Amino acid sequence: MNQETRPAPAGFSEQQLRTLFELISDGIWDWNANTGYVYRNPGWYAMLGYSSHSMANTVFTWESVIHPEDYPRVMAHFEAYIGQRNERYLIEYRCRCQDGSYLWIEDSGHIIDRNADGSVARMLGAHRNIDAGKRLVAQLEQKNQSLECQVAERTRELSWVNQQLQRQLDENRELAERDALTHVANRYRLEKVLQRECERAQRFRQPLSLIAMDMDDFKPINDRYGHARGDTALVGVAQTLGSCLRDLDLLARWGGDEFVIVLPQTALGEALDVAGRLRQVMAQLEPVGECRLTMSYGVVQRQDGEDQPALLARADKALYRAKGNGKNAIAE
Repeated sequence: MNQETRPAPAGFSEQQLRTLFELISDGIWDWNANTGYVYRNPGWYAMLGYSSHSMANTVFTWESVIHPEDYPRVMAHFEAYIGQRNERYLIEYRCRCQDGSYLWIEDSGHIIDRNADGSVARMLGAHRNIDAGKRLVAQLEQKNQSLECQVAERTRELSWVNQQLQRQLDENRELAERDALTHVANRYRLEKVLQRECERAQRFRQPLSLIAMDMDDFKPINDRYGHARGDTALVGVAQTLGSCLRDLDLLARWGGDEFVIVLPQTALGEALDVAGRLRQVMAQLEPVGECRLTMSYGVVQRQDGEDQPALLARADKALYRAKGNGKNAIAE
């Protein structure tokens, strides 16, 4: 548990509040928005079947267990409350358990402290298990239907068909979001992920950086040695870049010989270090004939309130500055 000092509700010391949290069987959470630290009591972990305090103490742990179908609705409700458009925060949704199943919970919370600028400083809340009630309602509805056995059998058949359809949809979605040549993310996926990361960075006040990259003098490779050699070189470049990134980063082919890397939770200095490492590993690639494989890099960090098109435009301008600095260069 983070030992830093945090304000406690009136009438409780911080230690008394933590002791109370340990005793409560429902899932209690405590979000310090200024530090990003989220405390969850043992009851929260037990409710979802996880070992006590086995997950990261960040908002991303909460995001990761929300059912994908419920996620947009939950985030909209959460933002409306912290933005003071809703008077209360109270919502029902599904959370993923340790065994992969989903549990219906009721999530309620209250802001107990705000910063001088009106932004959230601290928020307390509770996750209550309502799965049994949800299941009971479902069972009562099922009993009121005629031919219950036939319906149950048909439901099982449809479930199997739905699983096959979902698998096919997932495969089609993967193909639709992947570049056919390099197998990294394509432009469509880049735009979708970057919009989501911009919203997340704004919501939780997290840094987000972007690296725009372009091959230096790539056209002569195609002209001299043919497009097949050029395509092979691009595949090798994509594999080399991808090997230097974290799981949460996204490498995408922007088009032609241009690539973009999305770096969540990454400040400008760290992003510049990443660009430096990329330039080093690129230097180790075998040239194509007499043509060296180098890139220019435009590195930027998202500014407060900046949306996806503006962030991409700034990265593109930084890339052009790198090109103007003699290529195989990094500019911010």
